[in-house]
Order: sequence, then structure tokens, then C-alpha cells
Amino acid sequence: MGEEIQYTRFTKTDYQQFSSHLKDETMLLKNWFDENKFSTASKMAGYELEAWLINNAGKPAAINTTFLEQANNALLSPELAKFNIELNVEPEKLSNKVLSTFETKLDSLWQQCVVTAKSLDSQVLGIGILPTLQDSDLTLKNISLLDRYKALNEQVLRQRKGVEIALNINGTENLHVKHKDVMLEAAATSLQIHIQVPQDVAARYYNASVLLSAPMVAISANSPCLFGQRLWQETRIPVFEQSVPTGGYGGAASGPVHRVSFGSDYIRSSLFECFQENLEHFPILLPVHYQTKIHDVRHLRLHNGTIWRWNRPLIGFDTDGTPHLRIEHRVCASAPTTVDNIANIAFYYGLVHHYATMENPPEHIMHFTDAKNNFYRCAQLGLKHKTQWLNKNTQPLQKIILDKLLIEAESGLYDLGINQKDTQRYLSIIQQRAESNKTGSQWQLNFLDTHQNNRTLLTLTYLKNQMSGRPIHEWDIEHSNENHL
Repeated sequence: MGEEIQYTRFTKTDYQQFSSHLKDETMLLKNWFDENKFSTASKMAGYELEAWLINNAGKPAAINTTFLEQANNALLSPELAKFNIELNVEPEKLSNKVLSTFETKLDSLWQQCVVTAKSLDSQVLGIGILPTLQDSDLTLKNISLLDRYKALNEQVLRQRKGVEIALNINGTENLHVKHKDVMLEAAATSLQIHIQVPQDVAARYYNASVLLSAPMVAISANSPCLFGQRLWQETRIPVFEQSVPTGGYGGAASGPVHRVSFGSDYIRSSLFECFQENLEHFPILLPVHYQTKIHDVRHLRLHNGTIWRWNRPLIGFDTDGTPHLRIEHRVCASAPTTVDNIANIAFYYGLVHHYATMENPPEHIMHFTDAKNNFYRCAQLGLKHKTQWLNKNTQPLQKIILDKLLIEAESGLYDLGINQKDTQRYLSIIQQRAESNKTGSQWQLNFLDTHQNNRTLLTLTYLKNQMSGRPIHEWDIEHSNENHL
């Protein structure tokens, strides 16, 4: 979904043509897998980071068109709502100083965003769900001016035959609202971490990413509330899953195969299984006609882009045109600061490499249903969730991270050849966050407890702390009476 389309009101012929191209490209992809045609280049790292534009009162500012025109940077792009943007990075080899390089580049890009926003009398904010967001902000008058988003909205509603989208989240408090469009999706912004891996190990890295989704969603939680209601530690998860509620064939939106989901199982042999499932179980949402060669697999990639597994396989191409395999780890919220984002990235890369290279594959030990249950319970409860982690001892995830996962992440980063000083710096942030149980979500909840649920004050104080650059575990919950901006 990252590319613009030439939008038209699609006809039956469009669907038939797209379906034919999709089948042909899926067969070609199968041949690539069967013949080991994918890149064997070094592992590559990348990410996408979504952020909010807000006004000086801490409310959403629907100005991304003007903002992006003024910023004039190819690494910045619009998101679904006019008050969201996305920051990107050029991929780097997953080795040596990749983490500190990412931090330097993200800092630079973020500062450009800050300066651009200020010139428009606004601010840029990194957070999972904006505390001041209101249901009335999520209307089609605030949808970004891109055809792909208008088309997505119309096609989702078409498949639902006009039935309203219901958001029902039961957490610390309960939220029940209805929408006539897909704008609920714009309530949540995330950090999406990419890893490019060779074909012969791709299944192991994918399965490790699935298994590790639970600790990653807990340690990175930064979305405890929506519309003033305290819900899950990572409320993004149920929001996104329910905001695009169209599923597989035969009305399976309410069945086991959802477009936004944890997936249906581990990979047994190759990542092709996901693309086969895409073809067989998911109706076409955007039947765009591309005048391209079959080897570009444009239809297959667009179709895959309308299926949002929390761990999503991607097909890309090296600079020489060789196809490659990437895994997009989508469970993390946008973090409070640049260094918190990079710490989350470091923790994931270290852990996923460690678990993907274990002699006894951990997916043979932990059933998929347990990995799935862990994920949703961690999204709901955060670090306090108690689980068995590859053994029979039930412990809080907080203790598992401190006693086991940090050591394994360090081992994984060492094995990848990541700079030792960088490893220690970023993993120490994860350690201190876990020790203090001060994720972004927990800090927000503590602040609301102390300040009578004042969401505007929360947003402006969060912004002030974000500007300091200090990681979340160092933030206190006091505020000054000075102008925060």
C-alpha cells in the first residue's frame, strides 16, 4: 500500500484481469522459490516510522499535504489521515554500526520534521495513539489526498456491503463505537522493522518474528488509551484489527482468516505459503492494472500490501534486479524518542537472529497457538503478562526479559557483528525500561493518574519530554507551568 495508484471506479473486468495477473505472478513466485532465485546478499536492515502532526493545543493538525510539500524530502510520505506522516530510511547492512547510523539519520530527519512543522505553527509527535484524538477527527474530510486511500475505503465498504465498522474493545475500561469508513485505522501509528534475509533461512526468521511478537509488543507499548478510555497496554492491536474488518472469501471477516491478523500458522517450508494463502483466501481489494513485466510481480505485491499480518513477508529487488525476501515486523508502536525507537529495533534484531539460528528451532517447542495467545495477552497486559517461555516455568514477561531475553538479544547482536558499544547502549535502554516497568504506555497511565486524566496536559508534557531526547524510562510525571512549546 506504499505506492500511489491511478484510481478508477473498478469494473468486473478490472477484477478479472487482476485475478489473472495475480495467479500468473504467484506461479512465477513459486518457481523462484523452487529454483532458489532469491538474493543471497548480506542481511539488510530498515524501518518505517509513523508520526502525528499536532497543533499547539495538542490536537491533530490535518496539514500533511502542506507539510510534505514544504519538507520536500523523498524519505517522508503521507499516511491514511491528513494528520499522519511516515518517515523512512535507506536500507543498511545489518552489521557493525547500523544501529547508531539509524539513530543519526532518524535524528536528522526528525529535526527536519520539527522545523517544518514549526514553520506551519504545528508540532510533530511520535506516539502510538494521540491522547487528544477524538472520534470526530476520524472522518473522510481528514483522509489524505491520495487515490489509494480513497479506493481502499470504498473497496472495504463494498466488500462489507455498506455495513458499519464496529470497534469493540474490552480492557481496563470498555469502548464501543461505530464508523462508516476505514478512518479508525488512522488512530494508530507504528514502527515497522524490516529485515532482508536469504531464502534458505527466511522461514526460520519469519517464525522467530512471530514467536517474539509478544515480548516486542509489551516492551514497546505506547498506546494505552483511545477516545479517553483506558483499554489495553497496546491498544493499537485491537484498533487496527477491527478498523479494516474484511476477511477471506465467503464472509470470513468474522471467521478465522482476517486481513489484519497474527497469521494462521508458522511457516512450515517457505514464505511462499503466505503468498499462496493470499491468493486462495483473500479477495482482491484494489484491482489496479499495471503495464509492467510479469517479473516485477506488481499485482502480487499490491495484493500482499492489502493483507496486514503483524509479521508480513515482502518481495523486493536488489539494485541489480535480483528478487529478495524481507520480513516486516509490525507490532511496535511509534516510540517516545528516537533512541527508544532504535532500542526497540536493536532488541528485535538481536532476538530474531538468536532465535532464528538456535540449533533446536523454538517454533518446534512453542505451539503457534501459544505464541498467538502470548501476543494478545502481552498487548493487553504488557510486561505483567505471565507466561511459560520455552520451558515449564510460568513467570512475568518482565522477569523473562531481564533474566533471559536481554542476554539472548546481546548474543544475537554480537553474532551479527553489531558494534559492541552500540549493543550495550541500546540494550541498556531496554533493560532500564523493563526494570522500572516504564514503557510509554505505563508512563501515560501514571501521568493520567497524577493529573486527573488531563489528556491535553499529557500530550503537551509528552511532547516536551520527547523534545529533550531522553529515553522514556528517564521521564518523570511532573510538569511545569511554563509554555510547553
